[in-house]
Amino acid sequence: MMGLLSLRSGKDRADMTTTEPLRLDRQDQLARLADEQFDMLIVGGGVTGAYAALDASLRGYRVALVEKDDFAFGTSSKSSKMVHGGLRYIEQGNLGLVRHSLLERQRLRRNARHLVQRLPFLFPVMEREGVFDKRLAKAFESLLWTYDIAGGWREGILHQKLTKAEVLSHCPTFKDEHLTGGFMYFDARVDDARLTLNIARTAAFHGAAVLNHAKAVEITRNAHGKVDGAVVQADDREMRVRARVVVMATGVWLRDWDGRKKNEEKTLNVRPAKGVHVAIPWLKIRNDCTVTIPVPGRNRRATITRWGDVSYLGTTDEDYEGNLDDVCCTREELDFLLDGARSALKTDLCAEDVVGSIAGCRPLVAPAGAAGGKTLEIKRNHQIRTAPDGLLTIVGGKLTTSRHMAEQTIDAAQKVLGQRNGCKTRSAFLLGAAGYDAQAITASGGMAAHLGERYGTEARFVTDILQADPGLQRPIVEGLPHSEAEIVYAVRHELARTVDDVLSRRIRARLMARDASGRAAARVGDILQAELGLSTAETARQVASYRAAIAHEKSILMGVK
Repeated sequence: MMGLLSLRSGKDRADMTTTEPLRLDRQDQLARLADEQFDMLIVGGGVTGAYAALDASLRGYRVALVEKDDFAFGTSSKSSKMVHGGLRYIEQGNLGLVRHSLLERQRLRRNARHLVQRLPFLFPVMEREGVFDKRLAKAFESLLWTYDIAGGWREGILHQKLTKAEVLSHCPTFKDEHLTGGFMYFDARVDDARLTLNIARTAAFHGAAVLNHAKAVEITRNAHGKVDGAVVQADDREMRVRARVVVMATGVWLRDWDGRKKNEEKTLNVRPAKGVHVAIPWLKIRNDCTVTIPVPGRNRRATITRWGDVSYLGTTDEDYEGNLDDVCCTREELDFLLDGARSALKTDLCAEDVVGSIAGCRPLVAPAGAAGGKTLEIKRNHQIRTAPDGLLTIVGGKLTTSRHMAEQTIDAAQKVLGQRNGCKTRSAFLLGAAGYDAQAITASGGMAAHLGERYGTEARFVTDILQADPGLQRPIVEGLPHSEAEIVYAVRHELARTVDDVLSRRIRARLMARDASGRAAARVGDILQAELGLSTAETARQVASYRAAIAHEKSILMGVK
């Protein structure tokens, strides 16, 4: 709990600028879970659960956060990576959600300024066969004005009308036969997994006990039938974690939660909606913004967004009833996306061009068959429920509004406790954000820019590792800028425990360079073994498990049975 007293009593810039990196010892976290009496136990280490732990910690509560796999293992690492209000929600008549989302977007832009960057969105206007034709262009511009007035103006720039040449300057591969111009407006993007991890680490910095690879298997109750904690399994041991309030923030996994009481009915209708993205080498697209493209024969749009040296293409939005721990992009979904890209772009894309993919499920709150069976039409609102025994559940919503969802969740938890402490997350910096100057760091280029956009002001702790061992400057994954020092940092300071933790979520290599990440798995295993004292057998098991997982993912993507 380094820096806990100064953090709670000082100014935010001084509070969040430290001379030593946060280092969480796993054995200490396990001991805290087993020994302490907590005010709140948060079950689920996605973005909502992590923000709930941070919110409660900042209000002065004793908080524990447990995640059955790794932080952001599920939906929170498999989103569109967009922090936005959502034009579609205006089309649905949900202006209130848009207005609030845009306010929360700007809070994230401030509080996580090293992770959340401005993202231009381009909508081409076509004479025919486009996202918008000339007849709809005027109506769409009115929609953009509504968006700007609702809160888009907070980004400091309003939407723009583009000429044909300007559209092609942003995406030179766009087919220009029927192109007449376009519109550009501005939102933001984020590495969703790093944001979630950063929130969880910030909660720990403020005193929360946080632990990944710790599965809650049962909610416990006292003699009066009131919730008083949970049974948690971690590191081949089982412990009872005591807490006055338990918050279920498990997202789509609430659908399959088997820790409820016998004969207890489901009280919230969780409807998983599957989305997929595939990564393609950027040189195939050469876009400098998010480009919205039509999909032939479908009343749906797809997007192509640049991220480093890849462009990722997505997404579909369909009902999903399968295994939530094994959600993959299928060949049918890949062909759907590639057909859309080929119809809009002057580039020859094929399945073999794909260098990585992600698939996840959004936790919609709706019964089966709602909105005429179309998940796209279901509103992205969230629901919070407090059961008679005190068990609290939060589900639904979206990445952009996760902070506010957490605020309302902790407000509800306080009612169970009979207390009322004010929320502080509206202006609370995440670790690495206070004092970070994005323009200065980006202008410096090279390693400074790469580390700055990942760690903010904490980047110096990575360079401290490099200074101590210059040999760790070697790249870890072919074609990606990450060094071995970042892997050491992930293990020491970011709670990475497995090869998959590192390659899938700490550096996102599984999405951006899937095959190369498989080749790097053995070296990552060596670093984990040295840092964590893993046995040779366990290290080999992790490497083999990771390689098997990406082979399985690739076989489904390519349609190989």
